[in-house]
Amino acid sequence: MTGLVPAERGVGETAAVDALPEFVVVAFAAVTHLADPWFLFALLALGYWFAGEGAAGSPRRAGATAIAVVTCAYAVVAVGKAWFAVPRPPGAMPPADVPTWLPNALAGWFRAQVLSDGFGFPSGHATGGAAAYGALALLYDRVWTRRRRLLGAAVVAAAVAASRVVIKVHYLADVIVGVAVGAGVVAGGLRLAGDPRFRSGGAASRDPTAVLDPTPAFLSAAVLSVVAAGLAVTAGHTGEVVEAGIGIATGVGGAVGWRFVDGDEPAVPVRIVVPALAVTGALWVGAYALADSLLVTLVATTAAVVAVVALPAVADGGRDAALLGR
Repeated sequence: MTGLVPAERGVGETAAVDALPEFVVVAFAAVTHLADPWFLFALLALGYWFAGEGAAGSPRRAGATAIAVVTCAYAVVAVGKAWFAVPRPPGAMPPADVPTWLPNALAGWFRAQVLSDGFGFPSGHATGGAAAYGALALLYDRVWTRRRRLLGAAVVAAAVAASRVVIKVHYLADVIVGVAVGAGVVAGGLRLAGDPRFRSGGAASRDPTAVLDPTPAFLSAAVLSVVAAGLAVTAGHTGEVVEAGIGIATGVGGAVGWRFVDGDEPAVPVRIVVPALAVTGALWVGAYALADSLLVTLVATTAAVVAVVALPAVADGGRDAALLGR
């Protein structure tokens, strides 16, 4: 919405960042990977496939819900960016100021980190990081203590948010709002999934993950992404249309994939995960490489997410078939 979020929304953070040593900026360029979408979804998928009862009472339900919550977070970001449509800081535009002491092999990597197009409010990395690490801390509730999990999540989320300001691809306001939105999405997403800890009058449970159903959160993400797509199309923001399309496909794919899962499947064997990663990875790469064709992107993304979410059921069915064949 024009004027609601100003294009120039800095509060002096650029001058503060300019005073930092170059090695600090390079270090934060690496930290920002902790909330890259590919990293977060890979982390969430591995937790979903491999986590055991030492991590959560119902690890498959916990893992799928974490994926659904982060999908919601990115859908909210897509709505915000298409709605407000405000630019990133000037530092996100080329040319990049690459430290002269960086090896050539790292110069390209650094340039890719500190240059970013698209809209800047709210920060997708700050939102996704807060949502992902917050959801993991709450859902894998048998790891450490609640206090240590939440503290760890807060530290990582704050580091990611700070990294976006340090490498000058976001203003401070972008990341503050992003972290707040991410935290809100965690609460809303877990409520949608039926987590009794986020429902008024919900009965206390020794295992709140046992009742989780990620389907409402996945479908909510798809609906929000439809809204984002509508806003982007109306305003002519082609790049945001593609991002919204990926959100629609991820939400729908997650809901469809979960229909094959009972929620009590064991961890997926590594021998099944490896080829599954190859297939889903190829689908993801194809979805982005062929982003000019929205239909291809939608189909490839949907297929990849269905495969990721349905994999525990496929693996469990294969194991049962093998046992019956003996």
